[in-house]
Amino acid sequence: MSSVMGREAGALLIAMALALAAMPRMIVWLRRLGARQSIHEDVPEAHQAKAGTPTLGGVVILLALATATLWLTGFDVLTGPALLLTLAFGAIGFLDDLLIAKRGKNLGLRAREKLALQVIAATLFVVVVSRFTSAAGPAGGWLSLEPLARLLSAPLAGVWPGAFGAAYVVLDVLFLLGLANAVNFSDGLDGLAGGLTVIAALTAALLLPPGLQNTLGVFLFALAGGCLGFLWFNCNPARVFMGDTGSLALGGALGAVAVLTRTELLFFIVGAVYWAELFSVILQVISFKTTGRRIFRMSPIHHHFELVGWKEGQIVTRFWLAGAATGALALLLRHF
Repeated sequence: MSSVMGREAGALLIAMALALAAMPRMIVWLRRLGARQSIHEDVPEAHQAKAGTPTLGGVVILLALATATLWLTGFDVLTGPALLLTLAFGAIGFLDDLLIAKRGKNLGLRAREKLALQVIAATLFVVVVSRFTSAAGPAGGWLSLEPLARLLSAPLAGVWPGAFGAAYVVLDVLFLLGLANAVNFSDGLDGLAGGLTVIAALTAALLLPPGLQNTLGVFLFALAGGCLGFLWFNCNPARVFMGDTGSLALGGALGAVAVLTRTELLFFIVGAVYWAELFSVILQVISFKTTGRRIFRMSPIHHHFELVGWKEGQIVTRFWLAGAATGALALLLRHF
């Protein structure tokens, strides 16, 4: 056990050190490249002062994560696919960030183009790793999406033997897309998404069964370490943003672990703050289109709290505390 804990701690420290060392040069390079943040018009006015801040900082998080993970685990049967999905989602975000940097005015990938690429990456991941999930986690159970997949596939079970498998794949793909974009919506305040991911990654590592601490545990600790190194430069006032390169990748990393361990439902609790951000946007759009009224002053919900008078630092700290509380709840439920 002590050697496993040492590898996990080593992964965190290696990734953190790499991010701390690489980020200053990355910031200089991003400024020369012109990869600067464009600010949407439909955000609180105070955010306009952040225009021009270098973005694409998520590249450093991914390099730190990949280096620490491969160094300590190699291309393992579980960490390998998790890392590939993380990098695939990061590549989608990188393309979007690069187009925005080149064109300006947030003219990156179209929404349907970004979604289509995410669907392809998520589907390939779920189909390929389906053979490994029984080794990584329980064969279904209340923490997974299996009961829901069985319920949805029941009407076709008699005529289509593959109905259950297809339903499970669809649900897992939707889960991965949801979590990746939930993290993306959370990346709107200095330090918010990075700090929440540190909490979620460490919580997820503690939730792993002992047999996976040496593989996925190392991956999750490396993810936390990369985010910690990034946060040194992303705390308010931020010197760099992670961009979609980082936010989509972080959601992909957490989602990959959930799918591999068949604990998707548990990650609705681990990442409850992320999901609150996502559903605040969904509810806002539905309400406005159906009634012409808004539920929140602005969405995602962290902007709502800005407009009711909370300071940026207050929101970030309170959301971190909420993330820690839901993480503790997940740890409690895991033992039932």
